[in-house]
Amino acid sequence: MVDYRQLRQHRQRYRIERWLSRHPVWLHVLLAWLFRHTARLRKGARWVARRLGWLRILAPSRYLKRLDRYIIVKFIGTYVFAIMLIISLAIVFDVNENLNKFAEYHAPLRAIVFDYYANFVPYFSNLFSPLFVFIAVIFFTSKLAGNSEIVAMLAAGVSFKRLLRPYMFSCVLIAMLSYYLSAYVIPHGTVIRQNFEVKYKNKTNITSAENVQLQVGKGIIAYIQHYDNNMKKGYGFSLDKFENKKLVSHMTAMEIQYDTISDTKYHWTVRNWKIRRLKGLREHIESGVKCDTIIQMEPTDLVYSRGQQETFTSPELKDYISKQINRGSSNVVQYQVEYHKRIASSFASFILTIIGFSLSSRKRKGGMGLYLGIGLALSFTYIMLQTVSSTFAINAGFPPMLAAWVPNILFALVAYFCYRQAPN
Repeated sequence: MVDYRQLRQHRQRYRIERWLSRHPVWLHVLLAWLFRHTARLRKGARWVARRLGWLRILAPSRYLKRLDRYIIVKFIGTYVFAIMLIISLAIVFDVNENLNKFAEYHAPLRAIVFDYYANFVPYFSNLFSPLFVFIAVIFFTSKLAGNSEIVAMLAAGVSFKRLLRPYMFSCVLIAMLSYYLSAYVIPHGTVIRQNFEVKYKNKTNITSAENVQLQVGKGIIAYIQHYDNNMKKGYGFSLDKFENKKLVSHMTAMEIQYDTISDTKYHWTVRNWKIRRLKGLREHIESGVKCDTIIQMEPTDLVYSRGQQETFTSPELKDYISKQINRGSSNVVQYQVEYHKRIASSFASFILTIIGFSLSSRKRKGGMGLYLGIGLALSFTYIMLQTVSSTFAINAGFPPMLAAWVPNILFALVAYFCYRQAPN
């Protein structure tokens, strides 16, 4: 009688030996080690699973069910579609407006596409992101309510608060992306876009400064009579050092040049310099033709151009604000407003989503026209309030942090009222 089990084992062993014969020796050794230690590896895997079992609470599948995934896909899809649609129209109008300037200044097509519009799209998409979020929420939520899908969800036992969970998860993704773009990505693109505008569009840029005086260190005051930002060179330079409100050193130079190829910051070269050191009633004078020195200032500290705060990343902006405050400079309000506005704008998606969901979740006759109109009015009111509060902060001495958060505070009250009234 044929033992089929033994025959099957022989055939399987023959296949394994034939497969191993076509592979290197190190693979034989590795497989043999794995076979010998299979039980130990399983035991180790079970031990790791027991120790790291708490990580299961971080798994998205634990909180996001099929209903959540359905709403998130609708939300993100509508949001991206709204951005693509509105930005496409904005590009068409911008091309129509600036085509003559591009032709007049002979702007190459590659620069127009990759230097201007490749940075134009993320900048304005992120700038009007709250508007796109609001439109997306009202649009697809009204469609869900019109198709009686929200009624079916509520009838199935899903609470109004539970129905809001996928909206908030989508807002987390949008807020994180918005802050990352505004804090780290868009500032680099803004530099390229502004350089393009100066070269091919506006032909106007502030490249010089007159009679600049600033504090570059504790008790150290620098003065430049004229500074040319294109050449990174200044004329009529002086550097005074004070101790206990007494002048102890006075340095003058005919020219001062910033070293743009140096590996370190604050590296300057002075020419035709003279230093007077005062010690009581005695005076020591030194002079020379050329000298390399370290002075705690940069070209960005000397020349201010419009929109310069938008070219700094958030860490650079924070360092710049701290440096300017230590110097006693009063020209830091717009930088503080920009820094706080990047954080506050990221939270706007949560507030406007709650308002939009509360307004459009009820099924009514007439479609979504009324809700879309209310949504656009609230969105433009929010953007206008941001602009007004920023202007008050810059020109009227309004606290910068409060100016950035005032629109969120006011609209948070509106969102809370709408949320409380929606289930009724």
